[in-house]
Amino acid sequence: MESYWFATHPPKTDFTAAFNAGAHYDVVVAGAGLTGLTTALLLARTGLTVAVLEARSVGAVTTGNTTAKLSLLQGLSLSGIRSHQSEKVLRAYVEGQREGQAWLVRFLETEGVEFQRRTAYTYATTSDGAGKLRKELEACQAAGLDEVVWTDQTELPFATTGALTMLDQAQIHPLTVLDALAGQLLAHNGVVFENTRLLNAEGDSPVRVTTNRGELTAGRVVLATGTPQLDRGGYFAKLVPSRSYATAHRVSSGHIPQGMYLSADSPTHSLRTLDDGPEQLLMVGGHGHTVGRADSEAAALQSLVAWADSVFPGLEMTHSWSAQDYTTVDRVPYVGKLPGGHGDIFVATGYNKWGMTNAVAAALNLSAQLLGGSMPWAETLTDRGTSASAVGEALSANVKVAGHLAKDWLRGELSSLPDDPPGEGKGVVGRLDGKPVAASTVGGVTCRVSGVCTHLGGIVHWNDAEKSWDCPLHGSRFAADGTLLEGPALKDLGKA
Repeated sequence: MESYWFATHPPKTDFTAAFNAGAHYDVVVAGAGLTGLTTALLLARTGLTVAVLEARSVGAVTTGNTTAKLSLLQGLSLSGIRSHQSEKVLRAYVEGQREGQAWLVRFLETEGVEFQRRTAYTYATTSDGAGKLRKELEACQAAGLDEVVWTDQTELPFATTGALTMLDQAQIHPLTVLDALAGQLLAHNGVVFENTRLLNAEGDSPVRVTTNRGELTAGRVVLATGTPQLDRGGYFAKLVPSRSYATAHRVSSGHIPQGMYLSADSPTHSLRTLDDGPEQLLMVGGHGHTVGRADSEAAALQSLVAWADSVFPGLEMTHSWSAQDYTTVDRVPYVGKLPGGHGDIFVATGYNKWGMTNAVAAALNLSAQLLGGSMPWAETLTDRGTSASAVGEALSANVKVAGHLAKDWLRGELSSLPDDPPGEGKGVVGRLDGKPVAASTVGGVTCRVSGVCTHLGGIVHWNDAEKSWDCPLHGSRFAADGTLLEGPALKDLGKA
């Protein structure tokens, strides 16, 4: 499954530098997505030496698979934050989003990177959804987001029970944005090392950075990956990983809605146009689930396609893909110093599916902390306490994790691995020589690998849409041959 973004914009090869083992940098940033590259550029502009480590290629994980909406109207996010946080934190969150959006728009205009101004909508189709919209509108007003208003008018080809709308938001092609950021980083003497995975960072003054290609040293380290690679701070226990789907379609007849739409009702449906090519396409997204816990990922994707076909007759699907997001238990991203990092390791994670504005807000926050600056909104977010509701949600999430761990180990111990290889595109976990083994067949090649996630020992599940092994505990994912795709795991699945 390849995103529309990668299909229309193949990765560039002139960003990555030759790895120089033993080199020292003022700052090493792990992750070449929007957070990592923006942070790196902000620091490099001040004259610091900066290296970005990317385990795969620029934008390969979350940023290159996003719906790429740069919007302050964020579904039902603000009412969710308001239910977990004080109104001071709520207002600080919105102020950070404003600054993040404004910074990125200025950057795109300065660099001549194309983007589209669009009206954002959050809409409902049920009375329950309309009630959620009213709570969201109240939260917007409490946060000072007065530009959000109620409307009964949308471009959608089906009935709604109301919508919230905000003018003058933006949508982007995320890879052209990353190209511009990486280009400016290199112009300011920064470097990008692709195919370079951070494995560990320890010590202070300097920090010793271990990668799959050798060691570096750094004055400071920033972890700007979907979930932090280092387990200090236990972020994996405070994040819920979700997988959602997106499709691109040609529309043979009828009007393509020009706004950016997101439903308040479940399952989630997201809409936006794709304007990067000679013809305008329609992007449809949604139908997410916790990583590794769907009965069938292929069925989730197909249900999204079926919905799109039902409301936009005559669609021709051109691309389908998925993305992974992390939601914090208190609905606000974690940005700041990593516990146990001696004050030299920083982290940004948990964007709650709104990564475009949150990534840049996090980069502004991180760069200010690293440079000794101060932003009142950022300090409010960093210093916030943990609410009772957040503690309850964390406990609930970890009870579910423990339940999956016990149930799946029981399944792996009691069910023998079949003698015959799985059919094409299928995977199965069973006991072989007393251990859980994961067997799959993809492209005519059958692989047998350990069925135990290398993070905390969960039993992996077969993802029948992406042909991968996904861990239902904390969202680590592996290719059919066991190669690590995304963390918090740091190692491939072992061979069976």
